Amino acid sequence: MELDDAYANGAYIAGAESYPPRWAAEAQAFRDALGARARIGLRYGGAEREVFDLFLPEGDARGTVVFVHGGYWRAFDRSTWSHLAAGAVNRGWAVAMPSYTLCPKNRISGITNQIAAAVSEVAAQTEGSLVLTGHSAGGHLVARMLAPGMLPARVAERVERVVPISPLTDLEPFLKTSMNEDFRMDLAEAQAESPIHQPAPDVPVTIWVGGDERPAFLDQARWLADAWDVPCHVEPGKHHFDVIDALGDPDSELTRLLTGAAL
Repeated sequence: MELDDAYANGAYIAGAESYPPRWAAEAQAFRDALGARARIGLRYGGAEREVFDLFLPEGDARGTVVFVHGGYWRAFDRSTWSHLAAGAVNRGWAVAMPSYTLCPKNRISGITNQIAAAVSEVAAQTEGSLVLTGHSAGGHLVARMLAPGMLPARVAERVERVVPISPLTDLEPFLKTSMNEDFRMDLAEAQAESPIHQPAPDVPVTIWVGGDERPAFLDQARWLADAWDVPCHVEPGKHHFDVIDALGDPDSELTRLLTGAAL
């Protein structure tokens, strides 16, 4: 369809097929190394994929980062990304990573509600500040958490900052992609699920995107930055698959941003 190529990532990344198996291997190695500090398969609802993993630092956590994975709302689960918790964990933060029911079994609006439930359960099982981040479709989902009334007030008041990474913020273009066969969106749902139509939040937000990403992703990031009047950091030399690598490094600028460390 008209915009399929605009939102194609793998075709424009050298060695794209090598990334998912590398992610999975690094994620497993991280879980194994963390041992008892990796709490796997905690439930936030009754559906099969309504579970999250919680990775704990040594000692008391300074707060909890919630990372929501991408995959165009149609692919992956929490187990592929565990290694991306390493940066925040090594800075003394807990990290929660939820799965969710994928399209076409679910709708994007249903996934949004699942993530709200996941964040609420993470809040119930942890103390202190919450920081929300997510990649691609996950960036969309954490931005949606800032919609009025999306999170219970007692949870929303604990959200310290939100960092959407390469987020999808206007879903209307997806009506012109073949992916909408799985999404089953009409114009009303696309608009309702687009963070650019939400009021600007009171919570600090920084949008993060790779400088070598597809033009459509740079547009999506800037659209939300403009709509909310928030910073948009464009990281030079990073594409859609490696822009998240910095989450595994406790000294990276991205990890420091998430955890409130001085740059």
